[in-house]
Amino acid sequence: MLKEREKFLREATIILDAIVVIIAFGISFFFRKSFHYFYKFDLLPSVEVVAKKVTGSLSEYTLVILTGALVWCIMLYLSGMYKSMRTKSVLEITSIVIRSAFFAAVAFSAVVFFMKFKFVSRFLFVFFMLISSALLILEKTILYSIIHHLRKKGYNYRRFLIVGTGRRTIKFIRRIKAHKEWGLYILGIVDDAGSYTKKELEGIEVVGNLGEIANIIGRLSADEVVFMVPRSRLNYIEKAVYECETLGVKATVALDLFDLKIARARQTELDNIPFITFETAPSHQWQLFMKRLIDLFISGLGIILLSIPLLAVALLIRLTSKGPALFLQKRIGLNGRKFVLFKFRTMQADAQRRRAKLESLNMMNGPVFKMKDDPRITGLGKFLRKFSIDELPQLLNVFRGEMSLVGPRPAVYKEVLQYEHWQRRRLSMRPGITCLWQVSGRNKIADFSEWMKLDLQYVDSWSLWLDFKILMQTIPVVIFGIGAH
Repeated sequence: MLKEREKFLREATIILDAIVVIIAFGISFFFRKSFHYFYKFDLLPSVEVVAKKVTGSLSEYTLVILTGALVWCIMLYLSGMYKSMRTKSVLEITSIVIRSAFFAAVAFSAVVFFMKFKFVSRFLFVFFMLISSALLILEKTILYSIIHHLRKKGYNYRRFLIVGTGRRTIKFIRRIKAHKEWGLYILGIVDDAGSYTKKELEGIEVVGNLGEIANIIGRLSADEVVFMVPRSRLNYIEKAVYECETLGVKATVALDLFDLKIARARQTELDNIPFITFETAPSHQWQLFMKRLIDLFISGLGIILLSIPLLAVALLIRLTSKGPALFLQKRIGLNGRKFVLFKFRTMQADAQRRRAKLESLNMMNGPVFKMKDDPRITGLGKFLRKFSIDELPQLLNVFRGEMSLVGPRPAVYKEVLQYEHWQRRRLSMRPGITCLWQVSGRNKIADFSEWMKLDLQYVDSWSLWLDFKILMQTIPVVIFGIGAH
């Protein structure tokens, strides 16, 4: 019921944010252009400051300005600024802007570099990022404060009726009352079954039954009717929905018909056929698209830059032990898809055959086999494992789209067959080279269920920011060989 208004508010806010960023660039440009005038004050006599004067007019920076505004709006969108806009606090807004500023700075720097905008000075860039961040925080703080204040004062409310007297209606009423800033006003309750004997529900008057819906709408001047009836009563509201259609009043049917514990519901359609989709994996298409672009860029760059070191490692493996340089193994990827995983071989050639004799020494209490001081590991293999060098060939898996830089570790097929049902949900995300398990101690976590819970925690709370934090946490883990066997 809020979707249309949210869409309008989102689009208007994006336009306003773009205008604010453009203004910020203008301020930054003139501030940078006049920066040399500050030398006259000689605030730091012992420091010699040298900065070139900026030449040219602001109009020459049109492409840079538009690029900056576009980058900022994309990063704010990906960071969730325009989602559930009515419910955000000032602290949350500030946090999102700061997080977006980091990604916007990285993206804008890349654009400036690849587009060869050499006339954009470092001073101008820094001024622009600082001023745009400050103005966006100020703009949004003022905007949201005004909107929330007006809502609480009773202005610009949407008036609606609720059809239904069950526990879902009670829960819904309480949520509406707790969020006056949503701008929703409940005119009354309509009894859908004709069996409700009380005159009010949660302090809201029961204004009639379902058969009187047309008269009630006209009498109370309702903008919308929300049907919150149980599954068994859905067939009985068809006539009432038609009445709303005839009167030109919006009818909304609540479809929280199942007590879902994890999955999120969203409405979709195919050729005008409406569907309700329940999903647990992330569905933010833009963020997923950006995740894939980042995977392609970093894996491609890594393959090029590390090609000679990788060849050197492969040669060392061949010279120090019998067998191929690469270990190829079938793994399970996204939603159960099979693929061949690439790793540097760190064990002796007959390692798989010797595993049966070592099963009793397994450190993990689940289907995964892990042991300390595995005798099958070669001397060079210990070094490669300690610093995760053996995982680097998986950059090729990332580039091919079979894996991601960050995600649950790809499982072996035999292990997946032994999963409990709740553990299979980890397959709903593309597997990764690094994950929460790896930055939380890797093999120090001996409980297989805890490992799985970390993977599900990643799936349920995934965002680009979480990926970035995991990648940053991976660096010290790799450098110091934390938790590796």
